[in-house]
Amino acid sequence: MPFISHASSRLVLAAILPLLTALLPATAAANPAQKPRPAGQANAKTDNTIIALPLNPVVPAAQRRCSTTAPSGLGSTMLRAGSRAKPAAGDVVLVNYIGYLATTGAVFDQGMRSPLPVNGVIPGFSQGLQTMARSGVARFCVPAAMGYGAQASGPIPANSDLVFQVELLDFKTAAEVEGMNRDEAAQPAAQKDAPPQP
Repeated sequence: MPFISHASSRLVLAAILPLLTALLPATAAANPAQKPRPAGQANAKTDNTIIALPLNPVVPAAQRRCSTTAPSGLGSTMLRAGSRAKPAAGDVVLVNYIGYLATTGAVFDQGMRSPLPVNGVIPGFSQGLQTMARSGVARFCVPAAMGYGAQASGPIPANSDLVFQVELLDFKTAAEVEGMNRDEAAQPAAQKDAPPQP
């Protein structure tokens, strides 16, 4: 502590230490060498195995299947029905999603509040998005032919069937997005950086 003398720092510690001790649970204060354990973990055992990186969870087999299949081959299960209109191919959607391999359940991608152009994603994902309404949640089983086909893509092996769980938060038409971008670009720079007014 460069700004406090040695004697002053001892006085500060002498004043603070009893306060800190009073805040600790009685068991920890009685034996400071023993670390407090959260309730319900008295008999928990430590697992010292190293977690492989990157951390990719595995989705259980029951959540890799769809209940219906469209003539195109896209499988789907509606997990929560949405309401109102559905996006079109030229729209931009705002979604929460998780993508995983159908064979192993290994998660390869996920996103929260992700804006995606409906016609700018793989065909199976695009077709599935157009069947959803706002606030809906669905699972799509995308055959390899409607995904990446014979081409590998990052952690996705060639000829992989894919599964996506998707929540459609909102969507805008291309014209609405263009108008929003135009309005934002037209705002003066100072107004963009100004703190909000109460």
